[in-house]
Amino acid sequence: MDFKIILYIIFGILPSLTWLFYYLRKDVHPESNSQIIKIFLWGALITLPVFFTQIWLSDLLKNFEFQLPPLAISIIYWFFIIAFTEEFFKYLVVRQKIINNKELDEPLDIMLYMVISALGFAALENILYLLSPIDNLSFNDIVNRTIIISFIRFVGATFLHTLCSGLVGYFLAISICETKNKKLIFFSGLLTATVLHGLYNFSIMTIEMPMKIIIPVVILIMLSIFIISGFENLKKLKSVCKI
Repeated sequence: MDFKIILYIIFGILPSLTWLFYYLRKDVHPESNSQIIKIFLWGALITLPVFFTQIWLSDLLKNFEFQLPPLAISIIYWFFIIAFTEEFFKYLVVRQKIINNKELDEPLDIMLYMVISALGFAALENILYLLSPIDNLSFNDIVNRTIIISFIRFVGATFLHTLCSGLVGYFLAISICETKNKKLIFFSGLLTATVLHGLYNFSIMTIEMPMKIIIPVVILIMLSIFIISGFENLKKLKSVCKI
């Protein structure tokens, strides 16, 4: 196997594994390794249908390029085609594989599994990003590029995926444990995660400095505070109300 492929796989997965070990320490009652690996792998596999869905929706959006202003096209692309599809598909992994699983025994598990799904998704996304063709680079340049991109995605895209999915997981857990407004609570979380995810990408890709940096950093800080608080709140809930 080409050394570059091995390098890309290692440094593509490394950011996700680092965050995984951090988040697993938040769980007082650790989940089984088999379940963690299963959801991580499903999160990675879901990257492919997301990728093809985004291509399909992007092609549809091209039909409206001359009917809508550029700003509207950009908003639809970053907030709906990119952010919403990624948040929704990551949620589907947990919805299909965890919600009715007998090992689900506390609300915190839901939030944690959403993060694990996101980390699997981010791992394959990182690998695919690193695989983008770059010609005429020396060995040292390839290694340096890989390390730099891996670190940037560790503190940026991978971290964002965990935070947004953690937010969805929090609202999902709360919605399950509430007797009223279950759908409203959940969709509020999904919408909030989508908006913040979309704004993060939109800012980086379309807004000029310094807001290109300020807005994403503020989003990461706000989400980090919420996730820390969310974990603590869910620890106080003793059982999961099955749907």
